[in-house]
Amino acid sequence: MSKTYSIDEMADAINKGLQEYANLAATEMKSAVRKSARTVKEQISENAPVRTGKYAKSWVAKTTEENSQKLVQTVCSPTRYMLAHLLEKGHAKRGGGRVAAKPHIAPAEEAGMELLQQLIEKALSD
Repeated sequence: MSKTYSIDEMADAINKGLQEYANLAATEMKSAVRKSARTVKEQISENAPVRTGKYAKSWVAKTTEENSQKLVQTVCSPTRYMLAHLLEKGHAKRGGGRVAAKPHIAPAEEAGMELLQQLIEKALSD
């Protein structure tokens, strides 16, 4: 006993399956982005120069934009943003000479991009 389906029914079934896959993929992508942003924030905080500790503690990962298919997370220091460039790249002293650069943002960013790529590949291969 075989059952026949019309082309419209087959197209509906295919579209339903593709929509389920798209929703699952979007959920997995959002999870990967959140985990990557959290990891970048933690690495920056761990490797940041410490004098009082306030700069390292000021880093946050916040959601900038989100809808059903998209998630944008930003890792930033909302209270001590003016120090980030000076500490990352180094700067001139008032009386002459230079303060050495202490890169802590760029290495965390690179590690976060690699982690995000690995998590996305893993999610889509499963």
